[in-house]
Amino acid sequence: MVLWADTFSNNFEPRVARAAVEVLEAAGFEVHVPPVTLCCGLTWISTGQLGIARRVLARSVRALLPWAEAGVPVVGLEPSCTAVFRSDGPELLNTAQTRLVSERTLTLSELLEQRAPDWRPSSPGGSVVAQVHCHQSAIMGYDADRAVLARFGFRTKVLDSGCCGQAGNFGFERDHYDVSVACAEEGLWPAVRSASDTEAILADGFSCRTQIAAARTGRQGRHLAELLAAALRPR
Repeated sequence: MVLWADTFSNNFEPRVARAAVEVLEAAGFEVHVPPVTLCCGLTWISTGQLGIARRVLARSVRALLPWAEAGVPVVGLEPSCTAVFRSDGPELLNTAQTRLVSERTLTLSELLEQRAPDWRPSSPGGSVVAQVHCHQSAIMGYDADRAVLARFGFRTKVLDSGCCGQAGNFGFERDHYDVSVACAEEGLWPAVRSASDTEAILADGFSCRTQIAAARTGRQGRHLAELLAAALRPR
């Protein structure tokens, strides 16, 4: 399989990608990473610069196409980037190649559910509070994540509070701060404050993890890959 090394994983939190490799190899997959730095184009899509977004996306599709044509799945770690390949990409480019990459693109949990359904790792399990990224909720869904977490023995409470309030670069902009905080106070921040020390805070989205850190409770959001990798390590 191909691990999509997105901009956030490459430049801000490479530990997430390393954890994903650890989990995927433990599940029996041979992991490949594109040899050059690529981008899905989300930065330009989110700011309305669709011309350059199409060029950036087309370059990435060309790089992934040989794997896609060979039937190799592409695993995305950042929900917003994964959603570009699954939804925005085919709409922007409308080519057979982009549609094929879309069909091959999976989340980590989807890959484990579809390609390694019999893998039953030894895991201590535990309790999890999960904040689902908006793009994941809208495009990929969370059923596969629930199933994988249950397979690892985790009891998961999925928050129904909606957007964390960060919303990409929205929460970083001065004029939006009050709205961003109000959204966070709708459910995410109170849940983080009330979570026990034994409950993991799960958030696959980089922006969601950033918002969790902004609650200033000392708690950090963890990606599914990090949670699963930690569960595989002997204690």
